[in-house]
Amino acid sequence: MSTLHRPWGRLLIAAVCLISPYLVSAANETILTREQIKQFLLTAEIVGSKQSNKGVTQPWRLTLSDGTFTHDASFQAVDEHKTNKTMAGGRVEMNFVDSYKYNLAACALAELVGVDDLLPVYVERSWHGNAGSLSWWLPVKMDEADRIKQNIAPPDPVAWNNQMYKVRVFDQLVYDDDPNLTNVLIGQDFKIWRVDFSRAFRPYKDLRNAKDLVRCDRQLFEKLKALDPNELATKTKGYLSKDEVKAVMARRDKIVTQFQKMISEKGEEEVLY
Repeated sequence: MSTLHRPWGRLLIAAVCLISPYLVSAANETILTREQIKQFLLTAEIVGSKQSNKGVTQPWRLTLSDGTFTHDASFQAVDEHKTNKTMAGGRVEMNFVDSYKYNLAACALAELVGVDDLLPVYVERSWHGNAGSLSWWLPVKMDEADRIKQNIAPPDPVAWNNQMYKVRVFDQLVYDDDPNLTNVLIGQDFKIWRVDFSRAFRPYKDLRNAKDLVRCDRQLFEKLKALDPNELATKTKGYLSKDEVKAVMARRDKIVTQFQKMISEKGEEEVLY
């Protein structure tokens, strides 16, 4: 697991992602659809590799090519399961899990609730005999920790806040036990991506920090209300257990209830956008 977290925190597994529904490669101006990116990650030949020197898991930066197009991707193979683990600061976590599979689960869940533009496209692939998550490499301007440290103001505060509100809702939904500002990546146009979910999906039915729920995108709110547990279980099969799916749905219920309460107290226009 990565060491890159602040209020949200952990390793930047890769600067990877999709600008939904298209991604532009500055190097050759190639435009790929989401499905094309997925197929490229699944099938392109791995022609180069370099291990990152960041974080505990030190993910690999792989170079992929299909013969006509070449691009890098990030590979994370961590899949650690322990009865208990002592965390930084002395806290002991029971039934500890740190797994690449949660990246895949987060990607599937983001698609179901309509915020896949905030996350990388993750696929499962094996390399050197190890299964892991593979995602598109995205050069970024900075992460949120750097932005705050350098005191850089977003050029459009409203657009920035609206992105961050969605990130915070999604963080409560997935219950990332090691969130951090270095997992919030910022593009040249201040587009936000949220990466690295290998310590998410804890089986807790309460929210990690309900105070982070301030406002909610209208479409996201409707998608949350419509989220179906059977569909979630199907889309995350092999990545989430039955108990983890139940915990997601329990947190969904609490998120929806909290926003409904806020709407009744403040009015819809103050809560939804």
